[in-house]
Amino acid sequence: MKYLIIIFFCIITACSDAEKTSSPVLKHIPVKTAGSSAEPFLCTGPDGKVYLSWIEQKQDTNYLRFSTFNNDQWSEPQTIASGTDWFVNWADYPTLSADSRGNIVAHFLAMSGEGTYSYDVYLTHSNDNGKNWNAPYILHDDGKEAEHGFASIMPYGENFFITWLDGRNAADQTQHTGSGSEGHNMEHHGAMTIRAAVIDPAGGKLNEWELDDRVCDCCQTTTAITANGPVVIYRDRSEEEIRDMSIVRLMDDSTWTAPQPVHNDGWKIAGCPVNGPRAASLGNNMAVAWFSAPEGNAQVKIAFSQDGGASFTDPIRIDSAKTVGRVDVVMLNESTAVVSYMEGADIKVVKVSQNGTKSKAVLVSSSSEARASGFPQMTKSGDHLIFAWTDNDKKEIKTAVLSKI
Repeated sequence: MKYLIIIFFCIITACSDAEKTSSPVLKHIPVKTAGSSAEPFLCTGPDGKVYLSWIEQKQDTNYLRFSTFNNDQWSEPQTIASGTDWFVNWADYPTLSADSRGNIVAHFLAMSGEGTYSYDVYLTHSNDNGKNWNAPYILHDDGKEAEHGFASIMPYGENFFITWLDGRNAADQTQHTGSGSEGHNMEHHGAMTIRAAVIDPAGGKLNEWELDDRVCDCCQTTTAITANGPVVIYRDRSEEEIRDMSIVRLMDDSTWTAPQPVHNDGWKIAGCPVNGPRAASLGNNMAVAWFSAPEGNAQVKIAFSQDGGASFTDPIRIDSAKTVGRVDVVMLNESTAVVSYMEGADIKVVKVSQNGTKSKAVLVSSSSEARASGFPQMTKSGDHLIFAWTDNDKKEIKTAVLSKI
């Protein structure tokens, strides 16, 4: 009997140890798309509901659709907006944001003139969890046929906070070296700016600011709402063409701090790398992930802040091989985050702690380095991570759920 008890205890202990060291489990979840689909975006609302948006193309019409994640499956897609004059781009994709009261704000881009990069940011609102949407309207009021895009939206109290790149100062002074929406590689003689606004659930603009009057031309923006208020992180651009990450913070609901570096990488590059940062926050604890390549050394980094972005730890390098960036980040707790990124065609994810401890990289999927494959997306749902990306060969959205990371 004594030996049976010992054997039973050993079995239980072994099972317990196996559970502690079990490998992450990846489960692919189909999305109910119709036609060619691309440009996915993922977010989690304050109530824990997960949203996926994407663009479907049928003949000459683009449709912005969304779905929610329930019981390990995606709901029937609903249409947010559609149009035949949209600017559809692999890097400048539509986004949405939802609060816990049934309000959703989505954005997309539509052409404003004959120029390849003359387009506006359009917003549309729903106040009934996405069943009905109001008529889309232009976010900015400069009236210029210029580049406006790379918007990020977050719920902010009873309203929504939005930031975007605004080319009003570069209007009619732009030389483009790319080809169509696949190119997106240009040089501005006038400077690209970054702006921000607070809008209410009905679309009323409560405040608007210019945050920086000279920034990188075509990298995604990112925003987080800390306990102290909104922060915006973006790729800056100095007169010497140093394009590192900067942060600005809203103080006293009206005044923004001057731009400060997240870290001085010293990446000097003459053109836009089309590779923006991502940020996540829990209270005043925040993580920022980004891509950089000083002296041609491509790398993905993360830095943490415990004071709402006023200061950051030294960055921790995430990648282990040649990376193309395209990062995303979520926080698991106040001192631990998960970063997704691409190494070649592989989408990988790493858990990293503020003290520098890193997990082994987990392969989510193999995609493509081609621009049409877009930027992989990641969000958190309870104890799971959800990913979305574009299968460039099949021209469709793929998603997966990762547990036990």
